[in-house]
Amino acid sequence: MSGFEQNLMLNVLKVFGLSTLSFFFAIAATPTLTHYLYKYQMWKKTSGKKALTGGEAVIFNELHKDKEVGTPRMGGILVWGSTLTLALLFWLLAEVFNQDLFTKLNFVSQNQTWIPIFTLLAAALLGLADDLSQIWGTGKYFSGGIPLLTRILVVAAIGFVGAYWFYYKLEFNSVYVPGYGALIIGALYIPLFITVMIATFSGGVIDGIDGLAGGVMAAIFAAYSGIAFFQNQIDLAAFCGVIMGALLAFLWFNIPPARFYMGETGMLGLTTTLTVIAFLTDSVLVLPIIAFPLVAASGSDIIQIASKKFLGRKVFRVAPIQHHFEALGWPSYKVTMRFWVVSTICAVLGMVITLIGR
Repeated sequence: MSGFEQNLMLNVLKVFGLSTLSFFFAIAATPTLTHYLYKYQMWKKTSGKKALTGGEAVIFNELHKDKEVGTPRMGGILVWGSTLTLALLFWLLAEVFNQDLFTKLNFVSQNQTWIPIFTLLAAALLGLADDLSQIWGTGKYFSGGIPLLTRILVVAAIGFVGAYWFYYKLEFNSVYVPGYGALIIGALYIPLFITVMIATFSGGVIDGIDGLAGGVMAAIFAAYSGIAFFQNQIDLAAFCGVIMGALLAFLWFNIPPARFYMGETGMLGLTTTLTVIAFLTDSVLVLPIIAFPLVAASGSDIIQIASKKFLGRKVFRVAPIQHHFEALGWPSYKVTMRFWVVSTICAVLGMVITLIGR
């Protein structure tokens, strides 16, 4: 076996091995997590949701009545908690024992995974604060979660830190156009980075049906793991694979009837981290294809709000779009599975466009 073949085999084992380990680690951690989530009643004490325009979301609440009461939020802790635990574990093993096996399995590296790990932790903690305020918050300023505008501003701040690091430290100043090449945009890189992060964050509204967000996000991170692998960003590929493995474990317990919900601590961490990964792999222009379900969910909200404001009528029976299909009479499991199919197709298509385009 040549050196190239041996190295390729080790890289494949690293990515797939860590992804598999992440799945089983998260599966094993779930009973402990759910024990405490149920023990401390980490769910909303009243059902019902407000529409983005401020009124009551009548159709949504009728479709999902009594679902949130008694089912914990914050299941996203399983995803980012497993990912960060494995990252820390293999980094420590590599540092302490300095053996080839642990060094190879360590996927924490300054040029590939420092920024994604920082983003995942920072945004997940913001989401955790939002979840806790929805569960325990009282009074004018702490009930109902952190205000949307506040969350957007914090996400923008995280995006600014990331954009600054990419532009000034890593000297990124272009975006790759498949089939064309690098398009130099200079300082516009910073506002583009922030805008994409806010837009991807808004795609977090894909959550809301048992099993939906977990399956969609697993397909997206699998695609970016493949892209990173073929670009020889092995640590980043392993990082994406670890997140995917944890998402599949989350999905195992989130299919109907869900044992817990993702919550903002999951979706905020995942969507912002996805933005960083898209820029690190220089494939941000295919992000709307790979993450098309997020685009559809966020876009349907925007269309609905604009139509009600300027035309005085709704386009969808209820937004985001996954709930529109529920309102049309589709069973929730049918909506979920069809979104999984669409997500898988879009993830594969986006990955192919990225790789062939180079």
